[in-house]
Amino acid sequence: MAGEIRKLHIFFFPLMAHGHMIPLVDMAKLFGSRGVKTTVITTPANATLFSKAIPRANELGIEIDIKTIKFPSVEVGLPEGSENLNEMTSQPDMPVKFLKGVTMLQEPLELLLQEHKPNCLVADMLFPWATDAAAKFGIPRLVFHGTSFLSLCATACLMLYEPHKKVSSVSEPFVIPNLPGDIKLTRNQLPDTMKQDDETDFSSVDAEERPQQLNLFL
Repeated sequence: MAGEIRKLHIFFFPLMAHGHMIPLVDMAKLFGSRGVKTTVITTPANATLFSKAIPRANELGIEIDIKTIKFPSVEVGLPEGSENLNEMTSQPDMPVKFLKGVTMLQEPLELLLQEHKPNCLVADMLFPWATDAAAKFGIPRLVFHGTSFLSLCATACLMLYEPHKKVSSVSEPFVIPNLPGDIKLTRNQLPDTMKQDDETDFSSVDAEERPQQLNLFL
């Protein structure tokens, strides 16, 4: 209708990996709960991961949709249907092939932007080409960075003070020092690289020099 105000529409485009998709879809639902029309862009195999969550959100009155684009699995040498980074573990070259396939998603994304004309694109930091794609249609592109500043600080403090090496078992909780509040972890929750007792490049640095090394993270 003439004069009808068009609802704000935002595209959300996460990297196809659980640690990126889950928080960005949660963000889309949060925007949707404020009356914004939201659309999550992903691939067919990954769309099934939200087959229950998104209909449930819609039932609550949150306008959220999914649009899929084909991931070029076979074209980059991956098995058909391999569309999630979390699956790329059986061969060492699979993550490289996956990221090569990611670079081929610009054109199908642009087709969706042209068809649906959203007001904004929130795209994963690992899609640098999304900035050019959005610019072609005169819309802003916001960068989604899955790693928060707090998590970077926590990693740096773990490397500097090594509290995980001062507990008696892998299940005993320890507090990450020099962070606000009592943030507790166990050794079982740490990445494999931190569970190892062998010296890392950082741990071999003299203790007096570590604060200077810490500035690389903060």
